[in-house]
Amino acid sequence: MTASVGAGSQVSGQLAQRQRAPRTLWGDAWRRFRRHRLAMAASVVLLTMIVICVLGPLVYPPSPTRIDFSKALLPPSAQHWMGTDDLGRDMLARIMLGGRISLAVGIAAMLVAMSVGVLVGATAGYWGGRIDNILMRITDLFLALPVVPLLLLLIFLFRDRLRQLMGPEMGIFWLIIFVIGILNWMTVARLVRGSFLSLKQREFVEAATCIGVSRPAIMFRHILPNTMGPIIVAATLSVGSAIITESVLSFLGLGFPPDTPTWGRLLYDGQNYLAMAPWMVLFPGFFIFLTVLSINFMGDGLRDALDPRQRQ
Repeated sequence: MTASVGAGSQVSGQLAQRQRAPRTLWGDAWRRFRRHRLAMAASVVLLTMIVICVLGPLVYPPSPTRIDFSKALLPPSAQHWMGTDDLGRDMLARIMLGGRISLAVGIAAMLVAMSVGVLVGATAGYWGGRIDNILMRITDLFLALPVVPLLLLLIFLFRDRLRQLMGPEMGIFWLIIFVIGILNWMTVARLVRGSFLSLKQREFVEAATCIGVSRPAIMFRHILPNTMGPIIVAATLSVGSAIITESVLSFLGLGFPPDTPTWGRLLYDGQNYLAMAPWMVLFPGFFIFLTVLSINFMGDGLRDALDPRQRQ
């Protein structure tokens, strides 16, 4: 009787083990990411910031564009949680509106940089030879360029022309996205190239070649999915870098027009009132700091989760 009960429990245990869902690469990465407390806390903070910027205007009633000189430079209060600016506009409402623009610039510039970097790195790593040499020399050329002066020069040259074609806001929006993205793809290209050089000699690539799979299919269907770990980490960190770059451009007065309250533009507008109204600078700067710090901590967590050897 005891033997039969033991055999039955053993069989049921084997059946339960067979019915358990198989482990996957992304499932293991998610479990490791959840154990990274700092990255999880940063994810919660970043998600909270996004919710505040996107859904905050539905809850917080003051208008970000209404001018009222009788309420100019008011300190934070129950009516205006982060005070008002020199024209009497509510700072929190303007920060929420500017957050949507700054986050959109960061994400769009990241997509541009990732697209160019993945294409260049995949082509150089897979084809090798002369193509690899030419593409890597172009990458070295872009790495040698002084980024900030070149950014200022390109925006100064093409800003007015794009404003006439697309309008004052959309023209500078697409210009900033393109300029930031086209000057930040080099690191991604080198990461993807290194991954392709190591993966194209694997057995699954040789098997795909033997059965007649085309080279573009091997590149983008078989090799590229195995390089997504470094690409995701680089993309995460690129968003924070793009937000900082846009803030610098707006702070220098070469970003969005004055009526478009990005976080960098708010810093630029508040620099002259730092002594009498420090909240005009402190709150936008705090939002920039908190967002970029959260993105960087998330990038560290993703790096450890997607490559456990990094923790060693």
